[in-house]
Amino acid sequence: MTGFRHAGSLVRARLRSSLWPLPLLAVTVAVALGIVLPRLDDVLDSGDPGHPLAFVFGGGPAAARDLLAAIAGSLISVTGVTFSLTVVALQLGSSQYSPRLLQTFVSDRVVQMTLAQLVGTFVYALTVLRTVRTAEATEGEQAFVPRLSISLAYLATLGSVAALVLFLGHLARSLRVETMLRDVHDEARATWSRALATDDDGTDGDLPRGVPVAVPARGSGFVVALDEERLVAAARDAGGTLVLAQRMGDSVVEGVPVAHVWHPAGSRPADPEALARSVQRSVRLSYERVPDQDVAYSLRKVVDIAVRALSPGINDPTTAVHALSHVSAMLGELVSRPATARYRRDVDGDLRLVVPPWTHRALLELGLEEVLQFATGQPAVLRRAASLLREVAWRAPRGSLAPELREAMDRVAELAADSTTVPRREIQEWRTALDEASAGRWPPAPPGEPPSADR
Repeated sequence: MTGFRHAGSLVRARLRSSLWPLPLLAVTVAVALGIVLPRLDDVLDSGDPGHPLAFVFGGGPAAARDLLAAIAGSLISVTGVTFSLTVVALQLGSSQYSPRLLQTFVSDRVVQMTLAQLVGTFVYALTVLRTVRTAEATEGEQAFVPRLSISLAYLATLGSVAALVLFLGHLARSLRVETMLRDVHDEARATWSRALATDDDGTDGDLPRGVPVAVPARGSGFVVALDEERLVAAARDAGGTLVLAQRMGDSVVEGVPVAHVWHPAGSRPADPEALARSVQRSVRLSYERVPDQDVAYSLRKVVDIAVRALSPGINDPTTAVHALSHVSAMLGELVSRPATARYRRDVDGDLRLVVPPWTHRALLELGLEEVLQFATGQPAVLRRAASLLREVAWRAPRGSLAPELREAMDRVAELAADSTTVPRREIQEWRTALDEASAGRWPPAPPGEPPSADR
């Protein structure tokens, strides 16, 4: 994938993470069915008491109105109460885990489909209600009861009740921290399959000699998408090479350089203002990070859960340990992939664009730095952190992260020695296990005894 494709990729991501598209579609379909089906009823209704439609719904106009009014009134009330309680539960969950997890909930298909079922049935019942006619209310016309339409409204109501029960069960599971961690982990895998499968136009390139010219940002926000094809074209028109200053997901402040452009020695862009406008249109900023192309955002969410669990107000080291298990799995997969800048060339083979990556060191710092800041006096968390470092060392290319992992282990060991009663012998075992994993060796633990870092 290169760029937005341009609006398509970003629009699809916005629709997936919005609560309204499916309910709006359900309302549209409900209105259409509420108009078409009564007309079909009118065609099929012969007025014969023995007609098959009489067995579908045998009541008169008054019964039809009462039934449809009951369906519409009860469903709109249930919808309001259910989602009011849901919002309260989400507020409690976001305050205990992370506010960014609300984004994952809104994009949940079960939530979207439940809301679509409830509002769709409500709108359908109202639309059909307007077609019911009593003999007293009409002049020169017979009473009309859309029996088939009413029967469909009844079945849709039964489906709404089933959807409501399933939704409440789903909500109870979704608010469990283990489910939240699993959902964020699945979100991360989907992001990596999109963002890390991109093939660039080369693994290296020499920038032109000379002094780079800064291209300031004309807005503030987080980098959420890039139109790389337009950036390549803009750099080609300017006769230079564009190097972005921020990674995907980084914060950009208006007026601060968002990129630098290198030109051959002695040359300058013909129209620097046109280049700045092209960069502004091609580097998409948003008020919040989105997981569509941001490989580090899901890791950020898991770290938030771990840090919040270690706060004095919550003090839940078990949740922090579970979160670190997900951090270990996510870091292990990320460090096993290349973390080089992406180079894009034009049709002539000239280097035109360099996109900075999330390096392995930056990802390791993101996964552990804040957790260790709050892990003082938590032996279970420090043991899991030591085990995490060993696991990452095993999955990383041999020696690629050895200094960074050893530095992190020094900090873990120092915290354990100064703030816990973890034995010095065990701390030394953590160091030994890390060195063994970095060298490609993983000795088996004695039968019945877990590795020391996992106790």
